[in-house]
Amino acid sequence: MSKYKVVQYINQFFAQIGGEEKADVPPQVVKGIVGPGNLLAANLGPDYEIVATVICGDSYFGDNLEKAKAELIEMIKDNNPDLFVAGPAFNAGRYGVACGTMAKMVLDELNIPVITGMYKENPGVDMFKKDLYIVETEISAAKMKNAMEKIAVLAKKMINKEEIGSPAAEGYIERDIRVNYFNERRGSERAVEMLLKKIKKEEFKTEYPMPVFDRVDPLPAIKDISKVKVAVVTSGGIVPQGNPDRIESSSATKYGIYDITGMNSMSKKDFMTIHGGYDRAFVTENPNLVIPLDVLRDLEREGVIGELCNYFVSTTGTGTSVGNAKGFGEEFSKKLVADGVGAVLLVST
Repeated sequence: MSKYKVVQYINQFFAQIGGEEKADVPPQVVKGIVGPGNLLAANLGPDYEIVATVICGDSYFGDNLEKAKAELIEMIKDNNPDLFVAGPAFNAGRYGVACGTMAKMVLDELNIPVITGMYKENPGVDMFKKDLYIVETEISAAKMKNAMEKIAVLAKKMINKEEIGSPAAEGYIERDIRVNYFNERRGSERAVEMLLKKIKKEEFKTEYPMPVFDRVDPLPAIKDISKVKVAVVTSGGIVPQGNPDRIESSSATKYGIYDITGMNSMSKKDFMTIHGGYDRAFVTENPNLVIPLDVLRDLEREGVIGELCNYFVSTTGTGTSVGNAKGFGEEFSKKLVADGVGAVLLVST
């Protein structure tokens, strides 16, 4: 019997091309195995052959989405795979989004088994869990061996058209898809058992988990903003020219704090946008469209606001995980409070 042909997608880091400084590497294809493909091949066994590895830099993929997708899918089609494996991406946000995007595209266009792996807080999980089997990994590539073992087991089940069990049994992230099945015990019996455990404050697991939303109670309205110091925070990706902190254009893992002391307007000579989720043309010409410094200075001079903070905080919101965003806010809000800021203008795009 001929071997099943496998194509794997990895980024510039796992292809051993380089780190963030090489994140702009365009799509390319290498015949055979590259980097983590060795572990994948070992776990898939002798009936499978990784015929090609397609590679793309994380920044290039985010900044040139449609072009990158078109180039990569042609490289994948040229190798006529029976199975497509993306990543695993662990908690690398941009990489996770790229893995999910390409796996979904291959599924739609080639209709073959596809699989990827990510940490549960990777933004790619929320974007693609309903479309794909995403094996749950640890947070970093230190657990690559374990991740590849789980990916290979599930991939072989998919190839062999075997029944896929529950997320808990198979190790993939819950897809929010309800499946009917026969249980040996009646539902009423199981429900009463759970209720009794809950009453006794014992550990139990619901069969119908509900989503949990983090709610923040709003503070009372500001009575007199003319006496308040106001700061600007944005998810619109405005940064100094050259992007000195190397904030990602999507799936951000960092934020920046930038000085505007003595400035009356956001000049395109000083600032740029690196956001990967909107047409940058207008904002490139006039960064005030995202950070309205010109208008805020007018309000400051007119006494409408007490004072404008001498810096702004910026990141990108596209694909950024809830965990990262929450962490950013918890961190920089301490500085805002310490600097006497009483109100924040949160501007997006």
